[in-house]
Amino acid sequence: MKRLDPAKYVALGDYFNEINKPDNRDALVKAFGAQGITGFLQMVGAVKSAGTADQVQWWEEVRLHQTQKVVLAAATTAGKTMVIAFGAQAPVVRVNDVVLLSGKERAIVTAITGTTSFTVANLEDANLSVIAIGTYELPIIGNLYAQGTDQPDQYLESNVVKRTNPYMIVKEIFKVTGSQATNLGWIDLGNGDYRWFMKGEADTRQRFLDKREMMMLLGQKVTNTANVSVEGSEGYFAAIENRGLVTNGYITELADLDLIIKELDKQGASPEYALYVDRTQDLLLDDLVAKGNAGSLTAGVATQYGAFNNSADMAIKLGFKSFGRGGYTFHKHDWKLLNDPTLLADANFAGVAIPMATVVDPKSGDRNPSLEINYKATNGVSREMHHWLTGSFMGASNDTKDLVQFNYLSEIALVTRGANRHVLLKKA
Repeated sequence: MKRLDPAKYVALGDYFNEINKPDNRDALVKAFGAQGITGFLQMVGAVKSAGTADQVQWWEEVRLHQTQKVVLAAATTAGKTMVIAFGAQAPVVRVNDVVLLSGKERAIVTAITGTTSFTVANLEDANLSVIAIGTYELPIIGNLYAQGTDQPDQYLESNVVKRTNPYMIVKEIFKVTGSQATNLGWIDLGNGDYRWFMKGEADTRQRFLDKREMMMLLGQKVTNTANVSVEGSEGYFAAIENRGLVTNGYITELADLDLIIKELDKQGASPEYALYVDRTQDLLLDDLVAKGNAGSLTAGVATQYGAFNNSADMAIKLGFKSFGRGGYTFHKHDWKLLNDPTLLADANFAGVAIPMATVVDPKSGDRNPSLEINYKATNGVSREMHHWLTGSFMGASNDTKDLVQFNYLSEIALVTRGANRHVLLKKA
């Protein structure tokens, strides 16, 4: 009988060490919570609309009461009459118009010299104040005519501003080989699915959606055309920076909030605003409301809940805390995007104040939301979220490589209507 060499003997315990099943917990731990930041635009009422051109265009009305802008290269001379240069500004005033000078003195326009200057006379028997060098907007408060005189020979035409925003194309891909697609891992990704590549595909999709939303928030039109070959698209923050209200520092005191309210008054603002803010501003506003300020701020009893079907309970259920000040209601919500250290936590943005109201198109009279997500689509083809597979398995058969590529594409543009009524809160 042939015996085994004792040197080749393996103990039974060695076999057990190799074949024992690890004490594995197959639930995936969300160490950083739900990390997706998508959903802000839908939460604040942005609607989706299909588009069929390379850019979106819309119309915004100008102010009903126009002012006369003047640019003075030299100070005016005191007197009962005064000649004021238009500068490069277009004439708006007409003879017999009454204008307000220096915020207090009423003067009538007695003559206009082409596009160069106009002459005013004080309605009081006194000298007008000297106007220093600078740029001014003079309110036109009305006009005065003598008995039996003719009607004005000129009239003011209503005007609108045409705004445009190009579409932008955002792309992403994910790949998996045939071998990896048929491997099973230790982690249950849901419903008993242990294929790890499914986690990679799901994460890629979420990153794509997050980056698509961030481009609608932070995108800019490209002006560096010498070095950048794409057109770019104006995002929400850029729209406010270009045409809206921008603060310089956190809201820490009532005086800071009141400055914003006074500016909103000038813009004919909505009575309800959604405040999406970072954690620092969130806590500062909580402190401000907690102080009470002798009832100057009304917490929890805000009078406007139209954005939530007039239900305070609905606002609370959606994570909003509401307070009122100066006839405005502010619905506050923390913004995950501004707290994420891998995204905007270190950026100079503290939040936004978004009007919770529709705006009227001066051309058509249609009522539209302040924010609108536009995507290219026609004849059943949509580029809002275009997703397709290329490869040699999982239903794809258009490539000889032993892999599948998941493709993602969106062609989108954000419309920010009435940006003058939106507020961008900056840290400094």
